[in-house]
Amino acid sequence: MDDDTALNGIRLFCTRGGRGDKHEAHTVESQSGPWGQWSPPSWCPEGTYLTRFSLRVEQTRRGLHDDMGATNARFACSGGAHLEGRGLSWGEYGEWSPPCRKGLCGIQTKQDPVRGALRDDTALNDVRFFCCGR
Repeated sequence: MDDDTALNGIRLFCTRGGRGDKHEAHTVESQSGPWGQWSPPSWCPEGTYLTRFSLRVEQTRRGLHDDMGATNARFACSGGAHLEGRGLSWGEYGEWSPPCRKGLCGIQTKQDPVRGALRDDTALNDVRFFCCGR
């Protein structure tokens, strides 16, 4: 039996006010599962920043099916550009989050723990992003 997971963690690279040097970026990372590898980062166009997101999730399937939880994420930048992760195409995207006027600043994820042999691991199942303050 194969047990697949899809989205195992989310890592944001943050620069100062959209003007920062990418080489001086700070990272904000969710709790991450032990599977897979990090893909290269995607960046909003210079001078813009992340304002909202949408998560792609595979619906729970009953019985002896292999569930995967979250399979991809997409983001909108303040200038109108969209970024999409390099995840899987399974599942459906949810609604876009309300826009954060000053950008996304915090992250909280719902992570399924490692279940062990002959159990169905799903890894990341949900995410919340928090808007920057004043």
